[in-house]
Amino acid sequence: MSNFVRASKFRHVFADPPKPETSYVGFRLATVTGEQTYIKASAKFFAVAVSGGGGPFAVCPLDQPGRVSGTSPNVQGHSAAVLDFDWNPFDDNMIASASDDSTIKVWNIPDGGLTAPLTEPLVDMMGHGRKVTLVKFNPTVGNVLASCSGDHTVKIWDIEKGEAVTTFEGNTELTQDLAWDYQGNILATSCKDKNIRMIDGRTGALANTITTPHEGSKSVKTVWLGNSGKFATVGFTRQSQRELKIWDMNNLDKEIKRIDIDQAAGVIMPFFDQDTNMLYLCGKGDGNVRYYEHVDSDPYMFGLSEFRSTTSCKGMCMVPKRANDIMACETARLLKLTPSDGVQKLSFTVPRKSDAFQDDIFPETAAPVAAHTCDEWMAGSSKDPVMMSVDPAKAGQAVGGVKKTFKVKTVASLEKRIAYLEKMLKDAKVTFEDEA
Repeated sequence: MSNFVRASKFRHVFADPPKPETSYVGFRLATVTGEQTYIKASAKFFAVAVSGGGGPFAVCPLDQPGRVSGTSPNVQGHSAAVLDFDWNPFDDNMIASASDDSTIKVWNIPDGGLTAPLTEPLVDMMGHGRKVTLVKFNPTVGNVLASCSGDHTVKIWDIEKGEAVTTFEGNTELTQDLAWDYQGNILATSCKDKNIRMIDGRTGALANTITTPHEGSKSVKTVWLGNSGKFATVGFTRQSQRELKIWDMNNLDKEIKRIDIDQAAGVIMPFFDQDTNMLYLCGKGDGNVRYYEHVDSDPYMFGLSEFRSTTSCKGMCMVPKRANDIMACETARLLKLTPSDGVQKLSFTVPRKSDAFQDDIFPETAAPVAAHTCDEWMAGSSKDPVMMSVDPAKAGQAVGGVKKTFKVKTVASLEKRIAYLEKMLKDAKVTFEDEA
């Protein structure tokens, strides 16, 4: 019997049960169901869909836990239910929403949260023929968004121009998941026809295919394992057993690792922390969170531990590392949306006695700065994400990237421009007629 113990800084990561004083309660959740994770977070806010006319969703500051009033203002600009949303990784106040009304809208949330209902979007994008089911921002390119729809198309949008730059029509049935690779060049899609198709984001061409990664009929979810050249899928066997598979992008004919998880009905949502190489698996309808550490050689995944809870999960999301309590050694934070207990905060912590910054467990993380613009990317630019230190002493300094102001024409700005031009005409004594 071997007494060998693998060396790992994250072998003892744990999460305490969520406390009522750190939870967010009082939501009247929307009843719509789908492939989405139901909750998304930036480093400032999180969003959940709530019940009501016009597809409203609530946006709450992360630093204000407690009870949400039933009269709290929401975002409510759609004409049907909101199915998914995603936060801009380079702007913690910007969120895109996808709806059953076949549109995508982009919103700007004011600092401090909403004080009045938000009904006017920054951008309103129409192009899909049926409901838009999922949206996902590019991790390196400024203001580029992927979407999929009930019309079986996948579109890549330049939201500054408000138009689609590429369209993929190769999925024969409903798309179940979207996942950008580390550099934001390839978009992986899982489809109800049991195949995973990888799309070149710039051209919309099919770059690769994994044929039937899982034999079960339920949803397959995907996640890229950072810049390791590996790719993970979670799905079901023909006997409805949940399983995790690891794939090498150099050879997608067969998985390089298969892990049996358990026998349960809930679809698993995977979240990968590329800073620590930890993979978190959260099942819809489950109370537990399993976590693993990824290594670049066989066996590729080491099981670490499991957070257990009797409170079932409706949805889950990972908060950007910039919002974590770094000095408390909080290496990951998940927000768990429950059917009746609101949103619970799960803090995954490495036990350390020192009060100093722990640089060995906190390498540089993705900065809220785009590596390049959409035009540069479409012209062939390929870059890694811009990185920054999370050391509080360095105040989040980022190196490189592009700063670009997002400018759109809103109703208010157009009315102001019209008034200015009318005054110029009047001062110049030029007559004009109002059109009826």
